[in-house]
Amino acid sequence: MPRELKTLTPIFLFSLPRAGSTLVQRILGSHDDIVTISEPWVLLPYLYALKEGGIYTEYDHRSAKAALTDFCEEFPKGKDDYFEELREFTLSLYTKAARGSGKYFLDKTPRYHLIVEEIFQLFPEGKFIFLWRNPLSIIASMLDTWGQGQWRLYRRKVDLFTGLANLCQTYEKYCDHVGVVNYETLLINPKKELKPIFEYLALPFDAEILQNFDHVQLKGQMGDPTGVKNYKAISQTPLNKWENILNNPIRKAWCKGYLEWIGKERLALMGYNINELIYELNQIPSTPRFLLSDAFGISYGAMRCVLEPQMFKRKMQAINSWHELHEHG
Repeated sequence: MPRELKTLTPIFLFSLPRAGSTLVQRILGSHDDIVTISEPWVLLPYLYALKEGGIYTEYDHRSAKAALTDFCEEFPKGKDDYFEELREFTLSLYTKAARGSGKYFLDKTPRYHLIVEEIFQLFPEGKFIFLWRNPLSIIASMLDTWGQGQWRLYRRKVDLFTGLANLCQTYEKYCDHVGVVNYETLLINPKKELKPIFEYLALPFDAEILQNFDHVQLKGQMGDPTGVKNYKAISQTPLNKWENILNNPIRKAWCKGYLEWIGKERLALMGYNINELIYELNQIPSTPRFLLSDAFGISYGAMRCVLEPQMFKRKMQAINSWHELHEHG
């Protein structure tokens, strides 16, 4: 019989993409009692299985959701039994991935912001860490990393809007029972920022992890290849990098509107002052760089979000196999 592995306690690191989560993951993962891999994404399809929208599939998701809902009604505790089995299944996978080592398994999957409330309900024994970063830095990092400087934020709207709203709502609800890391403070004073996190995890804090985290290798296709490649140690270089990216009138106007959408209360919850951020944004000297491409990118992005031409493109690529073309439900 295979050796039975001990069950690990899950740690969930919640943040937006490009918020510095890979850095925090590698620092925490350098502790002997914390095991982690790149980004599992394992909970998304199973929790979305009972959601009405957000999925388009060949098998017709809405019908599958209706059928699964009916199926759950046959269980003694209904949907609670589904979530209980999902919980045990996920813990088993975490434990197998850890291969018997560690006390905690750290799951860092940025898109978990879409299911953050459900994760709290699913793992009452879990540990939850929220990571906040200046939204202007996040936007700039998205443009720089995934857009090569071009305006392609339409691909990240679900993160910037739905994701941020979910994170703020859930953090406000559970703030007395979670750990929190501010990215800027982490870069300036890592010991001060990390000690409370290790206290929250009931683990000893050893300052050597701030030098050893570079040895943590995250296998897998997901994660942050740029930060891992460019920074072998904690650096304050990223703090003001956004000022050289959000420096034309279109970007400044869009970012101001985004800050106003987030609002004073949510920004304060995250540890930021809306007036200070807008002031810093206004102080950046404007340049004409990317003006035309940004104007096109914003218009093009709005069209893509409505029409989703990538789905049409995939159908056109399969047009020769007409019998394999299906409606997605």
